[in-house]
Amino acid sequence: MNILIIGSGAREHAIASALHRSPQKPAIFCCGVSTNPGIKQMARNYWVGDICDANAVAEVAKQWQISLAIIGPEAALQAGVADALWQAAIPTIGPRKAQAQIETSKEFARELMQKYNIPGLPKYRGFHNMEGVEEFLKELGEDGYVIKADGLMGGKGVKVAGDHLHSFTDALKFCEEVLAQKQSFIIEEKLIGQEFSFMGFCDGETLVPMPIVQDHKRAHVGDKGPNTGGMGSYSNVNHSLPFLTISDVTTAWNINQSVIRALAQDVSGKYIGIIYGSFIATAKGVYVIEFNARFGDPESLNVLSILKSDFALLCKAMVTGSLTQELAVFDNKATVCKYAVPEGYPDESIKNTPIDISAVKNKAYLYLSAVDMHDGIIYALGSRAAAYVGIADTIPAAETIAETEILAIGGKLYHREDIGTELLIQQRVDAMRRLRSS
Repeated sequence: MNILIIGSGAREHAIASALHRSPQKPAIFCCGVSTNPGIKQMARNYWVGDICDANAVAEVAKQWQISLAIIGPEAALQAGVADALWQAAIPTIGPRKAQAQIETSKEFARELMQKYNIPGLPKYRGFHNMEGVEEFLKELGEDGYVIKADGLMGGKGVKVAGDHLHSFTDALKFCEEVLAQKQSFIIEEKLIGQEFSFMGFCDGETLVPMPIVQDHKRAHVGDKGPNTGGMGSYSNVNHSLPFLTISDVTTAWNINQSVIRALAQDVSGKYIGIIYGSFIATAKGVYVIEFNARFGDPESLNVLSILKSDFALLCKAMVTGSLTQELAVFDNKATVCKYAVPEGYPDESIKNTPIDISAVKNKAYLYLSAVDMHDGIIYALGSRAAAYVGIADTIPAAETIAETEILAIGGKLYHREDIGTELLIQQRVDAMRRLRSS
């Protein structure tokens, strides 16, 4: 089986590693935006180019006689890469462009929830100009709103009152900036609680869950600093999280299933790929922050590192409509993922600086991300550089492993030392307990 991975970050490195462990021994191919040496050493062939050029990717896939493709990044989904691959008779994990709107259009996702009465919808309104914006902001209150650009903006399209926007003037200015980039936006109520990521495999009908993960978006220790693509994440032995109830988990999973059913009714064609609900547990129950149409990064690193099943068989079942729970079994282990990022990340990253991974003891769970390789030297390109996943019987033990190994990466990098620590997790448990009792 010739399997093509589209994308060259840590998420795609984790996908490649999971395929590489498969007893099927599939031949791995990659279309990436740069040379990730972690993926390249496992790949039979590696193409560097524009992975959002759907026709170019499809042509390369045909030349390589690819039997199955897996799309990593959301931008490639928005560009219709899945559509082009299916048109070339190449089964693909990753929804077609119309279905991927569940991620690529915030307004589409909210309207779908409203249309099909899916629970977890916060109060919101969509805007295509500034008419009514100030009135709705005032209705939600000075600290009570979130503004989200409708489409993809590379992690820069969401701003939260109190965190990023400190007045209605700030908010109105951001709305105008979004409109200036030819985007519409939604404004919705700000939700207070604990966020969690709940991903599932989907073959168009059956949905199979992955362990729940909590990501850490803020750049610095103690959840300080600007938002990032994700500085790290953790999962627990029981595949839930310490602050979630059974009811929270059930509600979130039912919402994921409802969205897949709604998409099947609303958009023609089967949704084949990953559905990823980003949820928040609040005093009033579970709400949806957003949906993603692909593996999360870093969340995929946590879950794929403890996947016991044959990932190649699982992928094949997704594209043939034969997915079952038995094909997606995960180890009952805790995981902690930490990202090493360039100094200055995310706003003023230093770029093209060398990093050294030679001192990392167990490279099986080291995942390289926004890097390139020239003459045997790995360079950090300016975004997240490398992640390490610690795996153990407890979260603290997994954190110790991740911290030791991420510290072994040399270069002008930093990471969040507090991800996965008992102190930080206890703070989140306590905060959730206070919310529920208020």
